[in-house]
Amino acid sequence: MFSIERKGEEHRKLSYDDVNCVGCGICVDTCPTSSLRLGPLVPIARGLIEMDLVSVSDSCVFCGLCSIACPFDSLSLTIDGENIKDIKSYPSWEVQSVIDDEECIYCGRCKSICPRDSILFKRKLPEISTLVRGEISFDQDKCIYCSFCADLCPAEAIILNNIPTSSVDMLNNSIEVDTSKCVFCGVCKRVCPEDAIREICSTCMLRDEIEVPEITGEAFIIEDSCVNCAWCSEICPVDAITVTKPFEGTLELVETEEKICKGDSCHACFDVCPCNAVEIVDGKSVTNLDFCNLCGACVTACPQDIRVLSRTSMNLVNINSDSWAEILNSLIGGK
Repeated sequence: MFSIERKGEEHRKLSYDDVNCVGCGICVDTCPTSSLRLGPLVPIARGLIEMDLVSVSDSCVFCGLCSIACPFDSLSLTIDGENIKDIKSYPSWEVQSVIDDEECIYCGRCKSICPRDSILFKRKLPEISTLVRGEISFDQDKCIYCSFCADLCPAEAIILNNIPTSSVDMLNNSIEVDTSKCVFCGVCKRVCPEDAIREICSTCMLRDEIEVPEITGEAFIIEDSCVNCAWCSEICPVDAITVTKPFEGTLELVETEEKICKGDSCHACFDVCPCNAVEIVDGKSVTNLDFCNLCGACVTACPQDIRVLSRTSMNLVNINSDSWAEILNSLIGGK
């Protein structure tokens, strides 16, 4: 993480956030003064060394191209305290990952699959006691405190105290049922060797009187760390998530007699991919484009130089400057 400043008629400040950076090198590719450098991507991704993926030299002219070109908001340029990404005359990325609150059922699958831990999720489930009906009781005179019922209770609703520490404690055994957990399944009754448990389940008979359970919650995507990989939208069972990626295009593995994929022994692409889009299958690297954002980090990391990236379009709009257009449009094409 770094920040550099230039003061004068305008106060310009360039800041870099290493948390969001994926090591794609787009900022390096677009810098007109070659002021940015990409660090050793693979060792950093593997945790072998601790350093920023990107560094900047004194030749930076604070033009802001790197800030605009970065689809992951890792670089930001401010002019007199205002981020140029908030200024309408500057280009902007039309990318998004959004959860529709009205469609979301709060299943949590998106959070469990997100490779960047970018989804905040919580849900509130109804109390079990509002969904089931029944009666349960224990005959303390018959109970021998064998613990069969407590050990086998699938809801862990039975609380048994039968560990004596003295001869007096032998007389103070107790057994209770947490009715907020009990589902009146009858397991305890069936396993009791002394027929000490009385249980009646009336849920089925009263199911028309029991309210339909309401599940509520919150789920939203943290834009700052999201890389628009689309794992969340692909796994969502109700199509409640919309993802717009920064690029469209292809990514292929092109081998030659001299250069072949060494997936099992290398897996550099696997280690650096921010999208978890790379797998090693039968000793070869395979990229699932459904989850790839075409950032190019794997291309940069590949020691065999056999990964070919071809971007056909990008969702960067409002490019008004001809000189900027020439540089930014260079992101489209082969790499």
